[in-house]
Amino acid sequence: MSSFERKAWAIFVLALCTLIPGCGTPGAPQPPSLNLPDPVGDLTAVRAGNTVTLTWTNPKRNTDRTTIKQAIKARVCRREGSGACIVIGQDYATDAGKSGGYVDTLAGPLASGQSRPVSYTVELLNAKGRSAGVSNAASVLAGEAPRQIKGLEAEVRKQGVVVSWTADREETAVRLNRKLLSPPAQKTTQGPLAPEPEPIEQKLLVDTAAKESRAIDRTVRFGENYEYRAQRVSRVELDGKTLELAGELSAPVDVEVKDVFPPEAPVGLVAVATAGQNGQGPAIDLSWQPNAEPDLASYVVYRREGEGGWQRISPATPGIAPAFHDAQVQAGHTYIYAVSAVDKGGHESQRSAQVEETVPQP
Repeated sequence: MSSFERKAWAIFVLALCTLIPGCGTPGAPQPPSLNLPDPVGDLTAVRAGNTVTLTWTNPKRNTDRTTIKQAIKARVCRREGSGACIVIGQDYATDAGKSGGYVDTLAGPLASGQSRPVSYTVELLNAKGRSAGVSNAASVLAGEAPRQIKGLEAEVRKQGVVVSWTADREETAVRLNRKLLSPPAQKTTQGPLAPEPEPIEQKLLVDTAAKESRAIDRTVRFGENYEYRAQRVSRVELDGKTLELAGELSAPVDVEVKDVFPPEAPVGLVAVATAGQNGQGPAIDLSWQPNAEPDLASYVVYRREGEGGWQRISPATPGIAPAFHDAQVQAGHTYIYAVSAVDKGGHESQRSAQVEETVPQP
């Protein structure tokens, strides 16, 4: 290439660079990666007695949108009212993408006196101790907690489980913490009519139970095993929000909810006799109101004459229809009837109120 050609090419390249931004010049400097974990956004705080349990979800990525591979360090801070935030947990290591947690034990002034708000925040730190910001604030009430419930007992009744405890002069709401001990994986009932699976843990608030020192849990299912624990709960309105101050959980009590209760006795039994005609012999037709138990299996019909003993006249495999046709009767005789109900567990109810009917002469 001649000198003239080289000069012409240089002029062409220079003109082209004037039309393309950044051509021939170094790019803008990029900030170094800080590997800052994303801030926590779901911090929760729950107080039971003088213990405050904090939980949150650790991020999987940092602010550079790359995966966090090492353990995350956390700094936990506690603030009373509008005071300064005091660090109570430092360099607390947790795993990326998993639940993080911290337990704070209140002592001294924080565990006594009137109820007042205390808030917590958590910062997730990189290897150099820097963070991308604090989490949301989670608040509980400081002050003296309600007294622990003593003497917790659970008794199975037909209408549910009756939970009772030792009476106390302190009148607060009571929360029952119920845990399902029967493994849901062992259940085999399927299909559109199968019951919905129970949650493993449930919290049942009983506002007026403190005065009665008892409550009835009507939501249990027969055949399941449960664990109950109870705690007193005080509620305080602060800045338009309701905060709860819960006492320490009681000792647990386990209960096996067995269905050993018979159905209710049938009601509304009536008897109508016919003399028989058109080649049909005399008969007495019985009917009654159907029972409402979901596990009802059958009815049993009993009959007697005068002062004689009761005899079962329904077949060995009776039906579930609330009616019976008794064709084994004689004209001019008077019969007395009663009916009982039987559930799928084989438990038989008491007999219904008896009725009396006389077969007319043809």
